[in-house]
Amino acid sequence: MAMLNVNRDVQDVFYRYKMPCIIAKVEGKGNGVKTVIVNMSDVAKAVGRPATYACKFFGCELGAQTQFDLKNDRYIVNGSHESSRLQDMLDIFIKKFILCAECDNPETTMIVKRGTIGLVCKACGNQSLVDLRHKLCTYIIKNPPQKDKKEKATKPTKGRERGHSSEEDNQNHQKKNGNKENNNVTNGVNDSFGDDDWSVDVSEAAVAARMNEITSGAATLALTDDLERTPSERANMLYGFIKKRINAGTIMDASKDIATEAERLDMKSKAPLILVELLCNENMREQFKTYRNHFLRLCHGNKKAQKALLGAFEKTVELHQEALLPKVAHIIKDLYDQDIVDEEVIIEWGEHPSKKYVSKELSKAIHKKAEPVINWLKEAEEESSEEEEE
Repeated sequence: MAMLNVNRDVQDVFYRYKMPCIIAKVEGKGNGVKTVIVNMSDVAKAVGRPATYACKFFGCELGAQTQFDLKNDRYIVNGSHESSRLQDMLDIFIKKFILCAECDNPETTMIVKRGTIGLVCKACGNQSLVDLRHKLCTYIIKNPPQKDKKEKATKPTKGRERGHSSEEDNQNHQKKNGNKENNNVTNGVNDSFGDDDWSVDVSEAAVAARMNEITSGAATLALTDDLERTPSERANMLYGFIKKRINAGTIMDASKDIATEAERLDMKSKAPLILVELLCNENMREQFKTYRNHFLRLCHGNKKAQKALLGAFEKTVELHQEALLPKVAHIIKDLYDQDIVDEEVIIEWGEHPSKKYVSKELSKAIHKKAEPVINWLKEAEEESSEEEEE
């Protein structure tokens, strides 16, 4: 099946967000002609919105009635309509109801509250309101997305709404449960802290050495050859890229560029080490809040990046023990509250003091300071599990 970029304004063939082309089949004749969107569910899953929303949008734009047969997975728009025309309309739907208004990332959560429709970007954290003048908004408000029990609504500090519309939820529930076991096997990578075999040296000598290499020619490497370079060389390039933004005074607006460059260099999982080295010191707690978007773009949904960030955090505590050691618990909770590091990653980190970034003794001391937060998260997780079982 042919795949397209979710945001078709992006021409990059390596763009990570893909969706299948719409397949439309015209049935019937005369006044009874109708267009069945054969793969509406697949397209909806790819763009992260209920299939009913997109199908209803087509009806609003075409001035045609729509029909949903959720049991048989059939989505129908009255009249005869070509696939290409529906695909162009889907682009409009994506721009209005999916893409982040700030960074154009399609990973957004739709929230319906008090007669308004909001989008929250998982990449940059931007929150924006949807223009309610479109006819589809009335349908969305009457059929809002349902809260997902797996979200942090079950956590002790806050909640977030996301998910599929309630009318589709019952139809998809059994299918999701059936796939859960397979997904666990497919995604069964070993994320143990002790098994990660990479790190970036953040000592003063290493910083000076990196700057030497950058100025002597690393920055002039051909873009097409960058992925053939060693991890150390690519780390140096990313370090220079971020350092240049800091020196130019444009670092606050560079979160998207840094994430893009890290992904281009295949360094996204290691980038938090470099970012902490360049942006954080004894004022780390405030700096995590200031540069939250930068860390979110690198760490969201990326466990290795989150582990790297915790390793860089330990290293920074080592450099500023007197100022940061008493604040360890507060900083760890900040990372959780700001959605930079996931609950399960924090719990796993807390159970494995390591000498990878700092001495074993200091690592144990840091973990000891973080115990109140880790225990709090464990208790909340246990309570959540008990509630789900009931």
